[in-house]
Amino acid sequence: MIGGGSVGKRHARNLAAEGCDIALVEPREDRRAELAGGMRLVGNHATLEAGIAARRYDGAVIASPPSFHLVQGQACLAARLPLFLEKPVCPRLADAQALKIAAATSGTPLLLGYTWRWWPPFQSVRRHLAAQTIGTLRHVKFTLAAHLADWHPYERYQDFFMASTALGGGALLDESHWIDLLLWFFGPPRDVMARVEKISDLDIDTDDNVDLLIGYDSGLRISMHLDLYGRPHEKFVQFSGEKGTMRWSEVPNEVAIWTTDSNAWSREAFECQRNDMFVGAIREFLSLLSGRSGPLTCTLDDGIAVLRVAEAARLSHAQGRRVALQDVS
Repeated sequence: MIGGGSVGKRHARNLAAEGCDIALVEPREDRRAELAGGMRLVGNHATLEAGIAARRYDGAVIASPPSFHLVQGQACLAARLPLFLEKPVCPRLADAQALKIAAATSGTPLLLGYTWRWWPPFQSVRRHLAAQTIGTLRHVKFTLAAHLADWHPYERYQDFFMASTALGGGALLDESHWIDLLLWFFGPPRDVMARVEKISDLDIDTDDNVDLLIGYDSGLRISMHLDLYGRPHEKFVQFSGEKGTMRWSEVPNEVAIWTTDSNAWSREAFECQRNDMFVGAIREFLSLLSGRSGPLTCTLDDGIAVLRVAEAARLSHAQGRRVALQDVS
């Protein structure tokens, strides 16, 4: 386990629950002590070099801030360690492409942690989209609003990597889960128009407000709003089609569908908890370590596609124009 912050602790607990032995790599002594106090560790290291040299491992999980993913990923791949890599792949597209070269050179598998792909409501949404339950889509609205100070009440939000551009934080990168869902549902778009900016009073140097307008050759239009200042927290996705509307909401956790045929709402309620998607991802990783073949739920190429949209958004904001995805390489 490389990284002992919030998501690293979550993955470590889930792996331990699946019967795994865990060794930790974490430069902060307080985090090493905290995790060691909560579970048995077979190794507890301040540096990746010490961790890799200490023993043989079946695989590695990288759960550090994104700015470290390239160097740490290259080191693990050079050691032939299969990887579960937290999203985003890297802060920059060029770094992600360099990691892809390292993965191809080593021939080592890599599973990417855009964990909403393992979320049962979105799997249901994807089935409805494939079946064209609400007909030809015309518009989709993604919204995620969540005040950064509420994310980790046990620490100052200014100390969280999300507050630092240098560490790879910010709404565009960290909340790029929603860009990944867009690509998982619909594939690569034609173009992006965006604003990526800091507009709140939060004491951070990262972007806290992202608004995207995304176009497809099919005529589908998508709007996406991501922020780090919204209260109360809100997550929903609404799909508008020729035959009706479909909406996923976090609260209540349901997929609601209205169609012209029924002229009424039907609701599919879900009891799944947030940790379930992380467990699903980790179980797939353990299956991969056991020799499972077949397509992965989320790949390095999927993460590179997300970063291509993110870089198009940054370029659009900087130049005040619509940017075609084919112009981002």
